[in-house]
This record gives sequence, C-alpha cells and structure tokens, in this order.
Amino acid sequence: MRALIACLLIVLLAAQGRLWFSDQGLREKHRLQEAVAEQREENRRLDARNRALAAEVDDLRDGLEAAEERARSDLGLVRDEETFFQIVPTGDDDGRR
Repeated sequence: MRALIACLLIVLLAAQGRLWFSDQGLREKHRLQEAVAEQREENRRLDARNRALAAEVDDLRDGLEAAEERARSDLGLVRDEETFFQIVPTGDDDGRR
C-alpha cells in the first residue's frame, strides 16, 4: 500500500512540476492571455477607425456637402458666384503695419 501511495505521490509531483515549470504550463497560459488582451484592444482601436472611415465614405457617397468641403479645402474650389479673397501677411515680424 505504501508503494502505491509513493508512486501516486511521485506522479502527482511530476504533473504539478510540468504544470508550474514547463513551457506549456501556466507561464504560457498567462503569456497567451496577455497576447489575447492586447489583440482585443488593437481590434477595438481598429474597429473604431473603420467605423469612422465607413461614415466618411457614406457621407461622401450620399452627400454633396462633404465632397464640396473636401474640394474647397484640398483643391481650392470657388464657385462662379463667389468671390475669393486671399489675405497675404506683410513681411513684418510682429504683424503690425
């Protein structure tokens, strides 16, 4: 009976040793949990960016105001009935005349 208990105790200690100290044990589990948490955070960030881009695409596809705003800011669009004024700063450092 003592031999059986001793064998079972050795098997239990060996299994616990593998669980705590091997590369496939608890350290690996914790490392993988941290990697999953980091990936979930990255996915949340990318999802928010994708939603913003999708909203911008929908706005550009459906509304002319967004396209006109882009053309005004990026390309300098001026309509026929509008007057464009450009204010050029003087060469003074302090901005006074």
